[in-house]
Amino acid sequence: MRHTKAQESLESLPRFCGPHLCKERCGTATTYRDIQPHPGAERAAGCAKLSQVSELQWSGDHPETTRRPIVIAAFDGFFNAGGAATAATDWLHSQHDPTMLATIDSETFFDFQQQRPQVRLVEGQRVIDWPDSYCRLLQAGDHRDILTIVGVEPHLRWKTFAEQVVEIGRATGAELFVTLGSSPGMVPHTRPIEVVGSATDAELALRLGLGRPSYEGPSGVTGVIHNALDAAGLPVISLRVSVPHYVMGEPSPKATQALLARLEAVTGISTRSDGLGGMAEGWQQMVDAAVIGDPEVSAYVSELESNFDESGNLDLSGVDLATEVENFLRERNPDD
Repeated sequence: MRHTKAQESLESLPRFCGPHLCKERCGTATTYRDIQPHPGAERAAGCAKLSQVSELQWSGDHPETTRRPIVIAAFDGFFNAGGAATAATDWLHSQHDPTMLATIDSETFFDFQQQRPQVRLVEGQRVIDWPDSYCRLLQAGDHRDILTIVGVEPHLRWKTFAEQVVEIGRATGAELFVTLGSSPGMVPHTRPIEVVGSATDAELALRLGLGRPSYEGPSGVTGVIHNALDAAGLPVISLRVSVPHYVMGEPSPKATQALLARLEAVTGISTRSDGLGGMAEGWQQMVDAAVIGDPEVSAYVSELESNFDESGNLDLSGVDLATEVENFLRERNPDD
C-alpha cells in the first residue's frame, strides 16, 4: 500500500498510550490515570506495567492468620432484589465484630459517571467514598473464621474482578464460599419466603439436598465468580431468596431474615436472624395495608397464595445441613 506524505508525517508523530490504545493493544481495561507517552517499545512496556497493578489491597492482619474460613459474598446489583442480599451481610456485620482485611480497589472496575463516588464531610474535612469491595473478618465462630466480601457489582473487567475474589480465597485458606442473592419471584408476601440453594460440587449438592446450578440467561457478576471459584477448585454454595415481585423495589426484611436463617442452617454460622422478626412483621403489615386498598392487587395476591399452597414446601428440618457441610470440608482437608 502506498503512503502519502501526510500519512508518513502522522506516523512519525509520538504515540500516546491512552486508555483506548491500552485496551486495544495490551488488553488492559480503561483507566482514569494520566499515562505518559511511550514511543516504540517503551509504550508496550508502560501498558504491561499498568496491567500488573494489583487491585487487591491487604490491610490489618495478614491473611494467613485466618482459621479455615467460610467466605460469604454479596453484591449490590443484578441479584439483589429488595436489597435482601447485601442487607443480610450488613446484619452480620452489626451482630459480630468485623475487622477490615482487604479491599478490592474500584478504580479499574467502574465507570464513575454511572456509579458516582459520594462526598461527605468528617469534622470539616472532605472524604470521598468509592464503590470499593471490602473483605471483613467476623468473630462469629469458635473453630473457624467467617469472612465477608461485600460491594457493588462492577461495570468492567468481571473476569479480573472474579480473580481478585479467588485470590482472597487462596490467600486466606478459605474452605468454602457462600454467595447470597435475591431475585424477584412469583411468591406472595403472606407466606414463608423460599430460599433456593445450589452447589457447584456434585458431592456437596448431593449431601445437602441442593440442586446443581441450572440457571440460564443474563448473568450477574456472582455467576462469573462461581465459575472462577469452581475452576480454582474452591467449593461454592449459592443461596438465593425470592422477593415478591410486586414489592421488590422496597427493602424486604422478611426476605433478609429468610436468607440469614438458611445461611445458618447450611453453615452453622450464628446469624441471630430472630432479631429481624419485628422488622419483618412490620414490613408484612405495611404491604398488607397497601394490598387491601387495591382490589385488583388483592385478587392477584390471593391467586399467588393459592398457587403457593398447592405447590407445598420443601422441608429440610430432618437434615442437619451444617453437620454435613463440616463433614464435607473435613474430608476435603483431612490435615486441618
